[in-house]
Order: sequence, then C-alpha cells, then structure tokens
Amino acid sequence: MSDRESINGSAERRLGVFKTYKLYVGGKFPRSESGRVYEVTDSKGQWLANAPKSSRKDARDAVVAARKAFGGWSGATAYNRGQVLYRVAEMLEGRKEQFVREVAASEGLSKSKAAAVVDAAIDRWVWYAGWTDKIGQIAGGANPVAGPFFNLSTPEPTGVVAVLAPRKSSLLGLVSVIAPVIATGNTAVVIASADAPLPALSLGEVLATSDVPGGVVNILSGVTAELAAPLAAHQDVNAIDLTGADAELAKELEIAAADNLKRVLRPQPVDADGSSDSEDWPASPGTHRLTAFLETKTVWHPTGALGAAGSSY
Repeated sequence: MSDRESINGSAERRLGVFKTYKLYVGGKFPRSESGRVYEVTDSKGQWLANAPKSSRKDARDAVVAARKAFGGWSGATAYNRGQVLYRVAEMLEGRKEQFVREVAASEGLSKSKAAAVVDAAIDRWVWYAGWTDKIGQIAGGANPVAGPFFNLSTPEPTGVVAVLAPRKSSLLGLVSVIAPVIATGNTAVVIASADAPLPALSLGEVLATSDVPGGVVNILSGVTAELAAPLAAHQDVNAIDLTGADAELAKELEIAAADNLKRVLRPQPVDADGSSDSEDWPASPGTHRLTAFLETKTVWHPTGALGAAGSSY
C-alpha cells in the first residue's frame, strides 16, 4: 500500500474532533465548578455542542476577577484602551469563518447573511474602539460658573458591570453590549444567551489571545435567571444591563439591584414576549451605551484674582 493510500484510508476512518466550549473567567478557561453542561442546538433542533452550565459560584468568581482587573483597566489611558479594543477586532477578523459558522447555526441564517452579521460585529467593535478617547469630550467639559473658579466635569467608569447578553442576536448584539462597557473603562461579567452561547464563548478565546487583560471581560453560559439573580444582588457589582432579560425577570433584578443603588440599563422597546431583544442591532448605536455606565466627577478650583496682569498665582 502506498503512503498516499494509507493517508486516505486514515482520513476516511478518523473521528472528528469536537470543540469543548468553556467559560472565560479571569483570563482563564475553567469548566463550571458544578461540572454541569447543557445541550446547545441549532434553529432546527440539531445538536451543536455541550456548553458549560454555570453556577452561582461561577458568577461570584467572575465578579472577583472583574473587580481585581478594574483598577488596571480603568487606570489605563483612553488611547491605550482604544488600541486594545482595535486588536480584538483584528483577531475577530482573523477568525471570521469560525464565527460565520457559529452565527449561522445559532441564528438559523444562511452563510451569506451570517457573514454580513459577523462583518457588522467587527465593524461595531472598531467603532467603539474609536470612542475610547473621545467620549470624554461629549460627556464632560468646563461648566460656566459665576465666580473666580474653574468648574470641570469629567466622566469616570462606574466599576463592575453585569451584562445580560441579547437572547437572539448572538454576536452583533453581544458585541454591542460588551464593547461600550469596557471601552469606557469598566469591567464586565457577561451572561451569554442561553439559547445561543457559542459565539460568546468563542469571543472569550479571542479576548484571551488579544491584549485585553484577564478579568476585564468574563463570560458565563447557562440559565440566565439563575446567574443574573446573584449578580443583581451582589454588593460588589456596580451596574447591570438587562438587555437579555424578559419583563418579569427584569423587574425582579431591578428590585435586587436597588439594594446597593446599582445603575440599571433596561432598553426599550420590548417585543411581544417581554424581551428587550427587539432592539435594532444593525442600526447606528449612538453613544447612549457609552454614557450609561459612566459617573460624572465635578471639580471646583479657584482661579485666583484675574486682572490685567493675569493670574495672581
């Protein structure tokens, strides 16, 4: 038998290597501490993969990782954060074919439509990367006051943000809720769509191989309500984005979030089943998600006596 025949025979007999999807927490890829998984299927009910079914302990671990990363990430220059986010877009571009397959399977799209969605997601990431050193220009500035003072307002990140990813838009919607959170210096704990978590878990692999420090983005998969409840009540979570919650769950989470005065983003309008996933993700996003998780710090500073000779100090 020739070498070629031997190779062909081996190719016909070999088993495919299925991908093992894992969580992304603190820059690492752990399995759920519970050891649980659940089946992910495509739009036709065909099995795609087993995804980790995160526990409350996984959610708490993700918050610890996000808090640990917050100081370094929020302290980086806005220009540097923009460079890092652009690097993520580069990595997404290099793995485009993989994301096209996952989006097509997750959302029941043709390959051409899935490719358009992936292109839009990459472009959206670049768009937010460009805003990192510009959002301060529109969210802050010098305020007019009557008196010998400078009065300056500057935006600062809120802190650790829990993000409930859209249930239907597995990549474009996902990017649209994660990128503005970290572009403004926050860190994120993301609950992926329970029905379509694979693009989100693959995004974790992209983040790990880019320049994003571990813990800046943490991605969990599993039952949304099971994971969102401890995050909404967690005293070290500063804000929560309820995009992926239905009306009933959103109300419960808002009540829990009030305990430590979390910022809450609950987009409108909602669709017939009570989900806010009817948002037009391909449309221009505007800046409202950039400013949603920013705090405004205002500083007063005396100018001294100003006259013909200039300042007295």
